[in-house]
Amino acid sequence: MFDDRSPIYHQIAEAIKNDILSGTLGADEQVMSTNQYATYYRINPATAAKGFQQLVDEGVLYKRRGIGMFVSPDARDMLLSQRRDRFFADVVEPMVAEARVIGIPLDDVVARIQTLKGRESA
Repeated sequence: MFDDRSPIYHQIAEAIKNDILSGTLGADEQVMSTNQYATYYRINPATAAKGFQQLVDEGVLYKRRGIGMFVSPDARDMLLSQRRDRFFADVVEPMVAEARVIGIPLDDVVARIQTLKGRESA
């Protein structure tokens, strides 16, 4: 599950975010405790706690004292919005800039995307 590209706590947070985005974890659903997570993945509980705390700080999870952590009601919408913004900033905007540099009209870019969309429904 974990690789060497980023800190484990960050990978934990991303995995939980992906579970929320995919619908595996729903709004107000309880997530594994940090100790359960640490035991299951054989990692240090402090590392798991750091990943969970990151999600609490971001508003993705919330704590119920003595009960556990739960997915925030608006977590999925918030994450979708963040990913959409990141997609446009990291993928679309550089693509448009490169197209302009090499002289590809934006209409051609849009037409190519529409062609790909047509393949997807076929």
